[in-house]
Amino acid sequence: MIQRGLVCLLFAGLAWGQATNASPAAKPQPPSAVSAAGTDPMPAADTKPEAPPVAPDTPVITIAGSCDNPSVNKADCKTVVTRAEFEQLVNAIAPTMPASAKKQFASRYATALVMARKAHEMGADQGPKFDEMMKLARMQVAAQQLNQAMQQKASDVPDKDIEDYYNKNLAAYQQVDLERIFIPKTKQQETSKVKLSEAETDKRKKDAEDAMKTEADKLRARAAAGEDFSKLQAEAYTAAGFKTTPPQTKMTKVRRNTLPPTQASVFDMKTGEISPVITDMSGYYIYKVGEKDTLPLSQVHDEILGSLKSQRFQEAMQSVQQSATPTLNDDYFGAGPATPQGALPDGMRRRPKPPTLGPQ
Repeated sequence: MIQRGLVCLLFAGLAWGQATNASPAAKPQPPSAVSAAGTDPMPAADTKPEAPPVAPDTPVITIAGSCDNPSVNKADCKTVVTRAEFEQLVNAIAPTMPASAKKQFASRYATALVMARKAHEMGADQGPKFDEMMKLARMQVAAQQLNQAMQQKASDVPDKDIEDYYNKNLAAYQQVDLERIFIPKTKQQETSKVKLSEAETDKRKKDAEDAMKTEADKLRARAAAGEDFSKLQAEAYTAAGFKTTPPQTKMTKVRRNTLPPTQASVFDMKTGEISPVITDMSGYYIYKVGEKDTLPLSQVHDEILGSLKSQRFQEAMQSVQQSATPTLNDDYFGAGPATPQGALPDGMRRRPKPPTLGPQ
């Protein structure tokens, strides 16, 4: 019963472990610096000596005054957790837990052991309520184990599938050098000294927008005639009454998914072409297309692998969820939408609809 009680007390550890698994890998450290002579490496900075190795049967947690049989001599009542036992627990909860976090986790685990034993002495780990909570906890653990198993299965992506995905979506891996002019949609206006009617305010706003659209058309014609984009960008900001520094016009190695969908059509243009004026909610855009190339598969292999892993995991999870359909009794629960997600118990929340992945 004590171990069952620990499941509830350590559920925060389970959730923390999942968050740890999602953390990105640490960046590799640069190689050692080379001396001016270019031969011998520079001496490494002083580092803290590593702790001596600890044998598997060595105690790493000792809790004096807490044991399974509290009737024994108090001096002999203690709980000992060896390195092997502690690492078995960590591997079950959070296999990728960093060494720096293990001491804090060990402290929490020791506290949980003490509380669980006290709960057992008081009979708090018995009865229908406790049994129901443990049944829910078991379901939560099972759901998390299923999640991990599906993630592991989804990670097994053959190289042939990665290559096929790459060839099918070559446009997504195209890079283009661009020049861009941004023209604000509305001209900055001074505050009127007299109160304007609603109709006058609307007309003033429309006139300002029309003026900037006319300016955008003029700038596009000048860009097509070969004028410098940086100069035209500065004039666009001046015409709009902006006092801030204009944005840079050069954009190097741009990929299709980095532009808004309304502007992605520039990738279909030829090198040297000037786009028409593209209207967006924020303003107007004019592009000039530069050199194009396509990233090789070797450079995007890991990106595609991550996309396919995510896609396959979401498909597998949806398949499980759609294999059975719950029906709620409105006579009991009441009509209307289901309970908001945030009100559901941890581990029992509905999974959000998977996000749209890259190009298909």
